[in-house]
Amino acid sequence: MANVKPTLVVLAAGMGSRYGGLKQVDPVGPSGEAILDYSVFDAVRAGFGKVVFIIRRDFEDEFKSKVGSKYEGLVPVDYCYQDINDLPAPYKVPEGRTKPWGTGHATRAARTVVKEPFAVINADDFYGRDAFEKLAKFLSASEPGTKPMHFAMVGYKLELTLSENGSVARGVCQVGADGALNGVVEMTKLVKAGDVAENREDEANPVKVPLDARVSMNLWGFTPDLFAELEERFPKWLAVNGGKEKSEWYIPFVVDELIKEGKADCKVLPTESSWFGVTYREDKPYVMAEIKKLVDAGEYPAKLIG
Repeated sequence: MANVKPTLVVLAAGMGSRYGGLKQVDPVGPSGEAILDYSVFDAVRAGFGKVVFIIRRDFEDEFKSKVGSKYEGLVPVDYCYQDINDLPAPYKVPEGRTKPWGTGHATRAARTVVKEPFAVINADDFYGRDAFEKLAKFLSASEPGTKPMHFAMVGYKLELTLSENGSVARGVCQVGADGALNGVVEMTKLVKAGDVAENREDEANPVKVPLDARVSMNLWGFTPDLFAELEERFPKWLAVNGGKEKSEWYIPFVVDELIKEGKADCKVLPTESSWFGVTYREDKPYVMAEIKKLVDAGEYPAKLIG
């Protein structure tokens, strides 16, 4: 299957509790573009052949009219749905739970549609052209069915992913000398503190992290073999965590397990691109200014699509 055009899977089912509103369609570009418009644009010019949006049924019509309709004629688009009730038997949603099951569950929603190597991204993150080009090159040469499975993750410098408006959660990567991902340490309250960053989950004992540490921004490259692993592992995770009201099953958990079991390796593709996203409403003016700089520099057209 090498040299088959990869698919872009966009996780767009989250509403962004800290930000409010359907931020996936909030305009940040000079002609009303949303952040994910830039991701689709970058992916298409890097060689991706299809886009699959993971959304929820309750905002399906709004999303399709405001987002999906833009790409007609540019790239084939498909939709899958993250449904809180999409659980393997005999599991059921515990009483009182309204929160979806996390990025692992969202990615699993594409299991019946995606048959080729694919990338997974967040809808509300700006990743940059370089990141998509590196991932497209990796995925285009991927061979499904290999053992161990060969995956990839784009690694950003922590310093280029922090927010001036509050703490952020990041997966800090443990990278081997060969460029392979050895593990991801989830840190949920990272802030810049002088010439380092600090994880302040424990306010009394903050953990210092180098600003040049590579972090995961949920830009992954997989072969479709991942879906069989998701199907096998999700019931096991539910057996331990399914009764908890807010527990979530994240992609890095699965990748970490597969690496430790020797079933997969994951190459870290370093990028010097700046990542930015709208974690807080106060982040939006910064994002708009950064995109304007890129447009002024000729990296993107003033009117992105159409």
